[in-house]
Amino acid sequence: MSSRKLIVGNWKMHPASAEDAKRIARRARTVAAKLLRTNVVICPPFPFIFAASSRKPAANFRLGAQSVSIEETGAHTGQVSAGMVRSLGAEYAIVGHSEERAAGDTDQIISRKIARILDAGMTAIVCVGDGSRTEDGAHFDHIKNQIRDSLAGIPAEKTSRIVLAYEPIWAIGAKEPMSSADIHETAIFVKKTFADIFGPEAGLKVKVLYGGAVNFRNAAEIIQAGQVDGLLVGHESVNMPGFVELLKAVDHIE
Repeated sequence: MSSRKLIVGNWKMHPASAEDAKRIARRARTVAAKLLRTNVVICPPFPFIFAASSRKPAANFRLGAQSVSIEETGAHTGQVSAGMVRSLGAEYAIVGHSEERAAGDTDQIISRKIARILDAGMTAIVCVGDGSRTEDGAHFDHIKNQIRDSLAGIPAEKTSRIVLAYEPIWAIGAKEPMSSADIHETAIFVKKTFADIFGPEAGLKVKVLYGGAVNFRNAAEIIQAGQVDGLLVGHESVNMPGFVELLKAVDHIE
């Protein structure tokens, strides 16, 4: 299973209703069950996680959350804990997304969220990214610091439940993704940084995803030429005709 590609759909604040969420999730489950080389995770908004769930386990398909609280329980109005989303069937949770970082999540907060996700028995999809690429390579220092500080205090024995998602912030919502050559270079750097922290074996095993202007037209090329382990897909993941074609295109990669 570790060699299978991983496609994570971050629904963000879509769709409009629980009924729509149920319909989209049902279609994603049906398509995922037919995939030979690909695993699919969908991350609906908190209120729709239960609507997107199924009583029967679905092959190649898992549920995730878009974030969690740093708190486990208590008087924290509006917060949702990792344990709560786990009880709804979520097995993954996104943390450190650029939108949450922009809203105030520091690396220290992200580190605490990762700990909560892992303690709840879920897999953490840890997002890192640079705001721009510079000729002097300063963006690599930024990415390295994000990885190092966001994973501070995480035990090495739990790294099998960490996925890294690289998002160049300037490419999110853009017309075109980062070039495949730059994606490849950055993916290698991300794995090396992870290996420097947790050891060579962990560095070889960790999955690195790419996110930013991903669609069904470019998904296969990004994975093949960029040599990443999968994709973090935004709004396109609730556009079911496009998302289905994306999954099929990725699954054809041998």
